[in-house]
Amino acid sequence: MAKVAGDSGLSLRSERVVETYVGRRPPHEIIPPHPQHSLRSLRHDYPSPICGWHSHPEYEIHLISKTRGSVIVGDHIGTFEPGQISIMGPNLPHDWVSDIEPGTVSEDRDWVIQFTDEWVRGCMLLIPELTEVTAVLDLSLQGLSLTGPRAEVAASIMQECVQASGVRQVGLLFELLWVFAEAPSSERVLLAPQWVDPSSDAQAKQTVEAGVDYIFENLTGTIRLSTAASLAHMSEPSFSRYFKRASGVTFSDMVKKLRIAHACRLLTSTSDPVAAVAAASGYTNLANFNRQFRYEVGMTPREYRALDTQERPRTPVPSRGLKASIDLHRIS
Repeated sequence: MAKVAGDSGLSLRSERVVETYVGRRPPHEIIPPHPQHSLRSLRHDYPSPICGWHSHPEYEIHLISKTRGSVIVGDHIGTFEPGQISIMGPNLPHDWVSDIEPGTVSEDRDWVIQFTDEWVRGCMLLIPELTEVTAVLDLSLQGLSLTGPRAEVAASIMQECVQASGVRQVGLLFELLWVFAEAPSSERVLLAPQWVDPSSDAQAKQTVEAGVDYIFENLTGTIRLSTAASLAHMSEPSFSRYFKRASGVTFSDMVKKLRIAHACRLLTSTSDPVAAVAAASGYTNLANFNRQFRYEVGMTPREYRALDTQERPRTPVPSRGLKASIDLHRIS
């Protein structure tokens, strides 16, 4: 039975999930078009050179056939198990990290189909009936995953599509998109519902990027609004105004949310004491850390760690904002 990602609760053998999300920008994958194929389909092993935290301008339908682990989609950290199938929209960063023994390889773990927005929209102009999947494409910008019976149906079509060619393959792709489209809301889950397209306000967007770059580079240390404003070449009031306009939260709230997100991942991927997790997340005062954690997550760090994976809140951080996208290509 397929399962939609929930909060990360696996004991990973490395801290890769933390390393990929905090302190590293996702590489922009270049997928060269093939003059004789409308879409790209492939299977690959894990680990593989093409695995990793990345983004690309193509839509991607992704099926995990083996292993369990952690999935990162935009600002979401969750878990996966065999049978998880999802569609990622253009430029949405993503990665699947399997919890396997070092030195082992999971063959054909990933089944992948990729296609461009230009191609699929062009098909809609020629075949109006295809517009019935427009909503799916729009939802994929935040990562759309299936669960329950529809996930099983989609996984079967996906495997057939990857192995097909020609007209048959294209037909199966649209059949697969239709499964996503007609699935009831109870079997569809947005993985990163607060992740949206970048702001159309270029200056506000650049302000957020400069601010978030600075936060990520100093996540465990001292962060000052004055320094962030200086890096954006703005006064503090102007910086604060543009940052709030583009992100939906204040600069200080963004710092809190990203630090608590980091703490959540440390609590689920390490056995470090809560005090050590607080320090590693930029908090010098344990009482303040506990207070901020409870505000964002709804429980104490110890309570969060003690819960089983399925009992933890699905997306505890960010819980109250991050309305606009952060262009993670600039985050370092």
